[in-house]
Order: sequence, then C-alpha cells, then structure tokens
Amino acid sequence: MKKDILTAEDIQFMVNNFYDKVQKDELLGPIFENVVKGNWEPHLQKMCGFWETIVLNVRKYSGSPFQKHIPLPIEEKHFERWLTLFHATIDANFEGEKADEIKNRSSQMGMMFKYKLKHIKEN
Repeated sequence: MKKDILTAEDIQFMVNNFYDKVQKDELLGPIFENVVKGNWEPHLQKMCGFWETIVLNVRKYSGSPFQKHIPLPIEEKHFERWLTLFHATIDANFEGEKADEIKNRSSQMGMMFKYKLKHIKEN
C-alpha cells in the first residue's frame, strides 16, 4: 500500500526518483544537464528544500524559482513532459492528501511559468 508524503525522507525519495527520470529523459535531460553540468546534488537539495517548504511547511527554501527558468530554452512541451514525469513519480509511489496537494501545486506552478515565460519571450 502506498503512503502519503509526510516527511523530509518522503520528499527526498520523491525528488530523487523524479530527477532520475529527468536525467534519462531525451527532452528534459539535456536542458537540466546543461545547467547542472554533472553536479546534480546541489539542485536535488534545493528541490527537497523547495518541496519541504511548500508541502511540509518547513522553511527550507527561499528565492524565486521562476527567475532561474527565464534564460532556459524551454517551451510548453517541456512543461508538459515535466508534469507528466512528476505526476507519474508521485502516483507510482504515494497517495493521499499531500500527494494530491503536490500534484495540484505543481500543475498551478507549471501553468503560471508557461504563461509568464510566453509573455516574456513574446515581448
């Protein structure tokens, strides 16, 4: 039986599992690799802190994640793939209120990022 995402360890498992998929993905992997240049650990730690802040209400992340995405060569198809892999990771390993919350929050962030990036790149 799957469990909900309730601890820092759950978040770490989710983040590591998801980014394992991203690294192997032909669409997303090269974009991430171009930024992290083989050193994934700082990014993984930052993402754990981000999701712990959002879901567990533990203040481990501050900053503006959107700003980091502005210079990247990403389009709508990249957001769709990211969400597909992210939600599949959650669905395969977790279920419950917090798991649903993470999926909802990630979808909202993805829509906002897509909209803002499209607006920036068109102007």
